[in-house]
Amino acid sequence: MRRLTKWLMAATTALVAAAGSATAQVNELRIGYQPSPIQDASIAMFEAWGARNGVKIVKVPNSYGVYVEKMTASLTSNSDQYDVIWHNDDWGQTWAHLLEPTDDIDANKYADKWSMAPVVFANAQGQNTVVPMGQTFSVFFYRSDLVKPEEVPKTLAELVTVSKALQAAGKVKFGYVGGMSMNNSWFSWFWSMWANNCDVLMPPYERDNKKIAEAGWKSGMTEPCMQQTAEYWWDAINTHKIVPRGMPAYDRNEANAVFMSGDAAFTVADSLWWSTFNDPAKSKIAGKVAAASFPLGPNRTRPFAWDDIWGWAIPKSIAPERKKLAKQMLQAMMLDEEGQMKLWKATGAPPPNTTFWPKIAAADPFMKLLKESVLDSPDKVRGAYYFPQWPAVHKAFNDTVTKAVTGKREDIAKVLAEGAPLVSKAAQ
Repeated sequence: MRRLTKWLMAATTALVAAAGSATAQVNELRIGYQPSPIQDASIAMFEAWGARNGVKIVKVPNSYGVYVEKMTASLTSNSDQYDVIWHNDDWGQTWAHLLEPTDDIDANKYADKWSMAPVVFANAQGQNTVVPMGQTFSVFFYRSDLVKPEEVPKTLAELVTVSKALQAAGKVKFGYVGGMSMNNSWFSWFWSMWANNCDVLMPPYERDNKKIAEAGWKSGMTEPCMQQTAEYWWDAINTHKIVPRGMPAYDRNEANAVFMSGDAAFTVADSLWWSTFNDPAKSKIAGKVAAASFPLGPNRTRPFAWDDIWGWAIPKSIAPERKKLAKQMLQAMMLDEEGQMKLWKATGAPPPNTTFWPKIAAADPFMKLLKESVLDSPDKVRGAYYFPQWPAVHKAFNDTVTKAVTGKREDIAKVLAEGAPLVSKAAQ
């Protein structure tokens, strides 16, 4: 009897310990992310929620350069390494079948409908797989101490003229600087291409995969507008010298550093860098930065903008109790007005809950500008394509235009023609 009693007591102790261990696991959420102002501000809301609810938030930072590769490997191996991960429209369809549906997170109803369209993040069953972190899009930043609002370039040609004038006056080393390397195409190649009625695949601005397939996955590499775009940047680098010589290899951080040092008058960067550009502790041009619409190419007369979200997703492979807790955290984040106001002030990125936007715009001229020029604009383009092969298409595109702009000007058309079938093949 004594032995039986001892055995029962030991078994009970083991069960309690096991239950305690399970509880401890559920009360911890691991966040896979890439350190950046908007992600840091969003995670701060997670941590505030965790502190209130006894949930430990474990941050697992990853380098941007290997993020997609690393997370894809984690997701496809059914790993439980992460409970919530940074999710982006660039790889929305690549991961859709590996992520937990988030239609049951009620606060998603407050998200921007354009950015949350099924074409971007829905799985094969039409279920959403993301919760927004905030709107991410770029704007044309300029030095307000050097250029008056009425003097801001309205066309790509004017960007050259104004830049050369500022350089000749000794006010800046460069007119324009922007990221140009792979995964940084948006900050030079893409915006200038879209501003000239051009796109990676035909027809321009189309993101319906059925329509793109009907067009034969035709690349835009041999279109006159693409040659104009490549020649524009070749001239900017070699003839006009309004941009750094090494810009084809620049990422966003290198370009932002040049702009914040005061060496360039213009840049294109995500709006979330607004606060950093105007932070005296980080930027030599703080208080001297403003934003405007993109300069347009010869083939376009109406302004344009692109608008996407960064978001959070939940791996399908984690345990049900962890999914439930992660969804509770994301629901709370979407409703956290105080936290989202802090996100806005820290980054300049419109927060995920659209019901807060009018209040911000009423008090902040920069948000008013973003609403007028981007958020409420009828002329918008999505910043990526939404099929699993998009990363390969993007690489084929960037490899081609980089080769074109770093070679001889007379070879640009030939290089683009050679790259065209590579882009189309990658899409299929």
